[in-house]
Amino acid sequence: MALGAPPLNARWQRRLRRLLTVLLSFCALTLLVHLVIGWWCRITPPQLQLSTPELVKLNPELRRVGNSYVRVRNGLFEVHLTGSPEEIGFSHVRLLREEMVENEGILLGHFEKAVPNWLLRKLLLDVAQIGYRHVSDQMSADRRREIAAGALAFQPDPFAHFFPTYQRFAYLNALYDISLSFEQSPLIGCTTFVFSAGAAPQGGSILARNFDFEVDPIFDRKKAVFFVQETGKIPFASVAWPGLVGVVSGINAEGVALVVHGGRAGVTKTQGVPVVHALRDVLARARTTREALAVLKQAPALVSHIVIITDASGDAVKVERAPDVIDTAIPLGNAAAVTNHFTGPLASDPKNLGVRQNTSTLAREARGKELVNDVLRPVTPEAAVALLRDRQGSGGQALALGDRNAIDALIATHGVVLNTAERTLWVSLAPHLLNHFVAFDLRKAFSESAESPAQSLPSIAQDALLIENERLEKKQELSR
Repeated sequence: MALGAPPLNARWQRRLRRLLTVLLSFCALTLLVHLVIGWWCRITPPQLQLSTPELVKLNPELRRVGNSYVRVRNGLFEVHLTGSPEEIGFSHVRLLREEMVENEGILLGHFEKAVPNWLLRKLLLDVAQIGYRHVSDQMSADRRREIAAGALAFQPDPFAHFFPTYQRFAYLNALYDISLSFEQSPLIGCTTFVFSAGAAPQGGSILARNFDFEVDPIFDRKKAVFFVQETGKIPFASVAWPGLVGVVSGINAEGVALVVHGGRAGVTKTQGVPVVHALRDVLARARTTREALAVLKQAPALVSHIVIITDASGDAVKVERAPDVIDTAIPLGNAAAVTNHFTGPLASDPKNLGVRQNTSTLAREARGKELVNDVLRPVTPEAAVALLRDRQGSGGQALALGDRNAIDALIATHGVVLNTAERTLWVSLAPHLLNHFVAFDLRKAFSESAESPAQSLPSIAQDALLIENERLEKKQELSR
């Protein structure tokens, strides 16, 4: 060691102190950036004047808040919401808070499993905050007030450490759009059949769809049917899950029915009207397909998608939408099958070509067209359910159970059949499309109250696959 040089351990101590200083400075800077992002991107809820009626549990299957209530049967949540946007938002969350906490916990659990590193999760959440800091800007004032009332009803919030409640609820209302914005999303897999005029009983249309939203089985096992009567709006019914009063599959009291399919084309935006809000607005305002097209045109798209619309006269169209592109409405005639690719001006878009090449959309369309041609007219709800449950390939080719080329790949979150002439809604019970489909008469549903006696629901029989599976399970139990 050179004369006068500091001891070796002293030099290492200085280096260690410098390293610790750098690390602490980095952590402090990271924390500061995180706090600044949180402040800069915070979505502020509107001010409300709100009454807060108490939750009343009338029996294990029936809950009421004010004039709104939920009835639970066969794992299905039948949710009746009435009043102003604030009353609907507050009642919805008070009635279904327990289920909403469960759903959100599962979603966050999936996120933590996909991104195990907590620091990376924080980084991704900060990036998401920046990208979607304006996500609520083009939501209507009614929807913002409804979400804000729901956020108040959700207190205490077990997930407030992620984002403030109102901000997180705004993100969740745009979850469908955000999910579809990821180019490799597996969520593209829906199939819809539409039969109109002479192909449907009593005129109007039969619209049948499966909704393949592959997030978690709980969205199938605990689905919700919402009957919404917002003050000054057309009453409508929507099939979704606790926490979402927006629309992916729905029908209104005037006989306008619509569903949405994922599609990929054009650019992706972080500002626009969430799909579920745009479709809800259509059902709340439109009495015909033509009116529906006009209402939909007023809602700028966040992400590309396809909407199938029909009405009580049987006027059926497919609307292809993408951000910054004029909507294209394509008539569907008396009978059609629709999957997940664009066929209008966006057909040659590279993203759409990728969907055609890399997903099952063409295989399902080909099989769907065969079924449309072969089904007996007029098409009954029972026949429509059989189409949704089809598990064969084109030409009747045998496919393995769960094959993505099948219309029923055993992944559907829900299946519905909408009869626009009779104003009836058939909904699948879990699992997927295999169990009974139960029917709701909209005219009766909108006139009932929590005190109305529960009526038995007409149903369509279980799929033979489920019956055989249950038989085998019972046989195994008896043999033990």
